[in-house]
Parts: sequence; C-alpha cells; structure tokens
Amino acid sequence: MPTFREISHQSADYDATVILRERILRQPLGLAFTEAELAAESNDHHLAAFDDGSEELIGCLVFTPLSDDEWKMRQVAVVENRRGEGIGRILVYLAEGFARCRGVRTIVLHARAEVVPFYLALGYSVEGDPFVEVTIPHRRMRKRLDS
Repeated sequence: MPTFREISHQSADYDATVILRERILRQPLGLAFTEAELAAESNDHHLAAFDDGSEELIGCLVFTPLSDDEWKMRQVAVVENRRGEGIGRILVYLAEGFARCRGVRTIVLHARAEVVPFYLALGYSVEGDPFVEVTIPHRRMRKRLDS
C-alpha cells in the first residue's frame, strides 16, 4: 500500500511532483510550466503518493482553495507503470478527507474528457457544457463532501 502525505511547496518532493505533472499532463500537449504558474502554487495544498518500499513518487494532486469551503482539485497524476492499481482513486478519497477536515464542503475540478468516467465513479457530477482548456476538451465537475 502506498503512503500518502501533504508536501511543502518548493521542497524536493514538490520538485518531483512538478516533474511528474509536466511529463504526464503537460509535455504530451506541447506545454511546460512557467515560473509564474509554479510560484502561484505557493498557497495550494500539494498531496502525494509514495511507494511504500522505495519512497518513489507514484502520484500527486493539487488543491487550490477558492474560498473557505470550496477547493479546486487539479493536476491529478499517477505514474504510467502504476495505473490500474487504484492509486488515483485512493489519492482522491484521501484528498477529500484532507479537505473535509479543513472545513471544505465542495470540491470542483476541470476533468479532461477521457477521465470524466473516473470522477463520475467517485461521486462527482458534471456541470455545464464541455469547454477547451490547455488545448483539449474538459468538463467542469463538482462534489459536495457533506452529502
């Protein structure tokens, strides 16, 4: 079972999540993080999953507080060779608990079209029309944590 923990912005673990997110989420689209984008993450919550034996980073996500009771989940990534093991699902469930303990009542996210079924299975609902973000189709999704 992987271990999960919050990591600090600008730590070595954070740097590893940036590399992972860039490789999985940005490079396939021909994009790269800017210094301004990474600096803007200083007030975000960064959660990561590590392999129990090697302590190698295997997954991560970012929470951006939108208000005291609503956070945006974004940049969810799991390393390619560990997909299908439930790491993403567990990471999202634990992240929801992390948020709930901090008074968050609603999580919103912009899901890439191909992962909408993943979030639907976790209790998220689709809102509004499809839109394009970072060059690809997305759907806005929401989950109330107190329901």
